[in-house]
Amino acid sequence: MGLLELCEELFGTADLYQVLGVRREASDSEVRRGYHKVSLQVHPDRVGEGDKEDATRRFQILGKVYSVLSDKEQRTLYDEQGTVDEDSDVLSQDRDWEAYWRLLFKKISLEDIQAFEKTYKGSEEELTDIKQAYLDFKGDMDQIMESVLCVQYTEEPRIRHIIQQAIDAGEVPSYNAFVKESKQKMNARKRRAQEEAKEAEMSRKELGLDEGVDNLKAAIQIPYQVGPGEDTQQHTHDDTAYLAEKERR
Repeated sequence: MGLLELCEELFGTADLYQVLGVRREASDSEVRRGYHKVSLQVHPDRVGEGDKEDATRRFQILGKVYSVLSDKEQRTLYDEQGTVDEDSDVLSQDRDWEAYWRLLFKKISLEDIQAFEKTYKGSEEELTDIKQAYLDFKGDMDQIMESVLCVQYTEEPRIRHIIQQAIDAGEVPSYNAFVKESKQKMNARKRRAQEEAKEAEMSRKELGLDEGVDNLKAAIQIPYQVGPGEDTQQHTHDDTAYLAEKERR
């Protein structure tokens, strides 16, 4: 199966630009930011063991999408013909996408994450992201809550209010999945989130992390494991950073 078919299967679209959430006219830096943002959402470390295989596939395919759109010749071919050269070095090489990701994006401090979360929430950027998520997922709150950055389940009323305001203002359409969502579906989502919060609390205690660190990890919803012989606290400061919600601009 080729890259475009895999994108259709895993991301619901064969459009490489849509996979990264950027315009076809996007600059190189915009493509890079798009890759960073989506990769944080699909990173294997965000999910439980049962979903790791699927998340790993998505993460790998996402890396290939970025490789195509960040390569001038490959991007031109895709733009002009709507195809990709599956035999090109960009796609054929056996690359460690995790190592590739780490090379592209700098490590960020815990303070950087806190500062970003503080400025992001309530900003125009957050409003735009919420409305875009609503459009992308046609009002499905399960997926919206998973995709919006720095959001915990307790903030769902705030997210719903923002979306409802956008609907009332005619900025976005009224999707039945949102306006007619059943109480059963809402309660199931809440239960899942509460279970994840309990797991995060258990992980915090097992790893000996302070509450502030754990709250940040819970906010970006990324379970994390520390390898043997590693400094737990330093590893969290460094590598929670590399899984931070966005690269600082």
